[in-house]
Amino acid sequence: MSPASTGAPTVVGAVASVPASDSRMTPGGPGYRRMSLALFLAGVATFALLYSTQALLPLISGDFGVTASEASWTVAAATGGLALFVLPMSALSERFGRRTVMTASLAVAVTLGLLVPFAPNLTALVVLRAVQGAALAGLPASATAYLAEEVRPKALITAIGLFVAGNSVGGMSGRVITGWVAQEWGWRVAVGVIGALAVACAVAFRLLLPAPKHFVAGSLKPRVLTRTVRDHLADPLLRRLYAIGALFMTVFGGVYTVIGYRLTEAPFGLPQGVVGSIFLVYLVGTVSASTAGRLVGRLGRRGALYAAGGTTAAGLLLSLAGSLPLVLLGLVLITAGFFAGHAVASSAVSKTATRGRAQAAALYQSAYYVGSSAGSTVGALAFHASGWSGTVGVGLLAVLGVVTITVLGTRAARLERRALATAA
Repeated sequence: MSPASTGAPTVVGAVASVPASDSRMTPGGPGYRRMSLALFLAGVATFALLYSTQALLPLISGDFGVTASEASWTVAAATGGLALFVLPMSALSERFGRRTVMTASLAVAVTLGLLVPFAPNLTALVVLRAVQGAALAGLPASATAYLAEEVRPKALITAIGLFVAGNSVGGMSGRVITGWVAQEWGWRVAVGVIGALAVACAVAFRLLLPAPKHFVAGSLKPRVLTRTVRDHLADPLLRRLYAIGALFMTVFGGVYTVIGYRLTEAPFGLPQGVVGSIFLVYLVGTVSASTAGRLVGRLGRRGALYAAGGTTAAGLLLSLAGSLPLVLLGLVLITAGFFAGHAVASSAVSKTATRGRAQAAALYQSAYYVGSSAGSTVGALAFHASGWSGTVGVGLLAVLGVVTITVLGTRAARLERRALATAA
């Protein structure tokens, strides 16, 4: 049961009452395209910055003389910083507004992105990345809360899917650009180029995003925020969705942190630019995320999660092959499954939480990026100990967790329906 269904008192982030005519945005309506493009660009900037070092880890390892697991901290620190600060930043968005917090977060993050290339050693680089991740924390939870308040419910999953699609484009473009730039001029110039790209996205985002019409400022009192978080964590459905987001991201973080090492080593021995181009498979994620609404319409939410988990598992198994085309096909399936599962789970969180949406979304994002940090670190350690098969093993365990949680959710829903039928 969600907090709203239990008769809980109104807490922070309550959506303003909407008149019968419902002035919230809908596809084809005023402001919807501008809003979609603005949040798409915010997603591009967020993922491009957050994972700007991921495709460059072999070069960073060589430059600083460190192992794959040590270099992976440049990714894990950024996602960990985001995971730690997403809840406090969401609280600020309840008080000062979604657009204000998103704008400030991007401004700080892109400024740090221009400083990252000058890190003198690995420790300084990891610290800068951690602070950058913390700055980016204002984007994900605020964006989904903004959409939940400003877009009609029937269009919500499509709108969130477009934001997630921006994530995939950012992740792809960041890795492809850095791969080719780094091959010619080194990793420092490559991450500097990503910083400049993020600046352009941030400026366009602020100019395009419509002012919110349905936001109601909430309280920053710790007691009120604590009650909101407690209510969300007490909801079994939200807990399952948080765990699913974390597990999907564990797979994704592990695979894409390690894949560069695998493809630059024997038997493939690909150059850095070609390895960066491998991330063009993110385009598949753009499509799967933006069409998640149709998938849910056909299969239902749990059916869509089963499909996403099965697709991801199939990709992991294919990636074990010694043939480059089969490895690439495996990456395509992993990417499609991950982005579809993420879009379905994150939109379900926004629909389930009728109050304190920013906190509900923040808890999801926190779990999601904890999964990313865990996947990056554990995936790299598994690769160091057992090679690519170790990383795949970690991913398959995470997918098994997704399927198990979804099965438990299906069983709980059936029991609840039976209980209601008996009571009637």
